[in-house]
Amino acid sequence: MLLLGSRLNDVSVMGLQTGTELARTVRPIISPDTLEILAYELSGPLLDIHPSLLRVADVREFSDIGLIVDSSDEFIATDDVIKLEKIYLLDFVLVGMNVFDERKSKLGKITDFTIESGSFVIQQLNVKRPLLKSLGDTELLINRSQIVEITNTAVIVRSGEEKPEPILQAVRTSYANPFRSSAPSPEHLDKA
Repeated sequence: MLLLGSRLNDVSVMGLQTGTELARTVRPIISPDTLEILAYELSGPLLDIHPSLLRVADVREFSDIGLIVDSSDEFIATDDVIKLEKIYLLDFVLVGMNVFDERKSKLGKITDFTIESGSFVIQQLNVKRPLLKSLGDTELLINRSQIVEITNTAVIVRSGEEKPEPILQAVRTSYANPFRSSAPSPEHLDKA
């Protein structure tokens, strides 16, 4: 199921054992290499560790009441997982980044993104167009396959225009069609 990333901001994290709210999500921890949400930073009065993270691998399911986990034992510190700590320290925030095409033309700013709820992989970027370009389109949807590069400040995508293919023109005199010759072959005259 696809859903907007903003739908998972400030969402309850419910414990399956207690049936109560254990924490709330603050922001996603996104890997800039794979555009995958690895964890969510949490806030709440019941948290012992600050900052606390919830890995998406530990989420049992997503429902109308929020993210459901087994218990608060699923919450980790930033230094519990080395890979996660490195990405957390990058402080990578996707929303608000500028989007440019390969020709360095500004397409707009990212306002939201769409994720696959089963894998927490970002599938599309929602881009708000600049004022002058928004007369035709107010918002763009950019698929992850169109992304060429992600820098610290911008996302570069493939431009919409394709390079024209060279057109090969056949030269009429370059080959002779044996079935269209104007003079009959000598073999055909002997048989007649």
